Amino acid sequence: MDELSVVVVGAGPVGLAAAAHLLERGLRPLVLEAGPRAGAAVAQWRHVRLFSQWSELVDPAARRLLEPTGWRSPDPDGYPTGEQWAAEYLEPLAQALGEHVRLNARVVGVARRGRDRVVDAGRGSEPLTVHVEGGERITARAVVDASGTWGGPNPLGGDGLPAAGEREAADRIGYRVPDVVGEQARYAGRRVAVAGSGHSALTALVALADLAERHPGTRVTWLLRRGAVGAVFGGGEADQLPARGALGLRARAAVRAGHVEVVTGFRTAAVERAGERLVLVSQDGHRLDPVDEVVSLTGFRPDHSWLSEVRLGLDPVLQAPAGLAPLVDPNVHSCGSVPPHGAAELRHPEPGVYLVGMKSYGRAPTFLALTGYEQVRSVAAEIAGDHESAARVELTLPETGVCGGSGVFDVEPAASGGCCATPRVAELTLTAPGGRV
Repeated sequence: MDELSVVVVGAGPVGLAAAAHLLERGLRPLVLEAGPRAGAAVAQWRHVRLFSQWSELVDPAARRLLEPTGWRSPDPDGYPTGEQWAAEYLEPLAQALGEHVRLNARVVGVARRGRDRVVDAGRGSEPLTVHVEGGERITARAVVDASGTWGGPNPLGGDGLPAAGEREAADRIGYRVPDVVGEQARYAGRRVAVAGSGHSALTALVALADLAERHPGTRVTWLLRRGAVGAVFGGGEADQLPARGALGLRARAAVRAGHVEVVTGFRTAAVERAGERLVLVSQDGHRLDPVDEVVSLTGFRPDHSWLSEVRLGLDPVLQAPAGLAPLVDPNVHSCGSVPPHGAAELRHPEPGVYLVGMKSYGRAPTFLALTGYEQVRSVAAEIAGDHESAARVELTLPETGVCGGSGVFDVEPAASGGCCATPRVAELTLTAPGGRV
């Protein structure tokens, strides 16, 4: 077993950091990336600027691996775009890892050698087998799944399933933050509906509002499932990540300026064609005016299908590891103040299998790279047998400045346009943190 590789699935920020930590421990990592380049998923949102600084985006073990190669660290106070993160850090890191990274290698299954998930005998002694698209089989001592959730955007439908007609309208619905500059013709001078309440939705709203200032015919409607706006703009100046707080303040300003119309209590049940446009219908039968484009940013979900033959201990609500789920459950809190956690919270009934990075959060939002880097440091120590170091997890995350569960936000009185009332255009009295508007 000790001579076998530790297979890491995904060459994103957390997967490559895992390989760097494993290598420092004297282990043999093998990173399998489905895409054609390191950071392939990150590069797909190349136009989006992160609200974490470079100083928070470079893993310590990765830095120690990179610096002897002549790599020059970017300005620690800068905020890279997705493309810059991939090109200036992830790709050089993959090159430094050399033969430990394989591209265009899609993992399609993981199992205990010679045993399906039902068989008890040998689960602690037999190695794992990793099945790669094309028929290759790799024997591994452990598997660290850092494949993320980018490939699993949630649908527009308010019940977690595609709304009626959603699939048929796929040519007019986007599930990623739009590149408003690169695809200006698609959005300028048109009516766009944005669904979602997280940071991706705020990013899209700010970009579209800027477009509306330059192209007055552009109209933006923001659809919130929750019955009231509440703290959806975030903590503003109270956010310990200044750029994250500023994003909410810019979205707030866009609404105040009249560039964005807000509709609360809207849970999409159907998408209907109206010529070249779409009409969104809520579960209560409320119909929006026709729109040209829909941007659905309602979160992501993990894909566990290729892990069906290993024994995962997942929370039934979030689909996150059972030990981690209570720490990140958005129904309970949204502070961003996730307690330190590592291998112990990420452990599954299947020995040697770990879900890390964004995938470890399941359907919970507000994941930061710092979290993933500490996760894989702990997991690498655990696999190496250094249980003391694995248990010593110390990570203080920057708080959002807002605390309260999204489940509470969804339960609004009927008069506010909540789950049982007619969706309404929100009339906002907006006050920035500290009383400044």
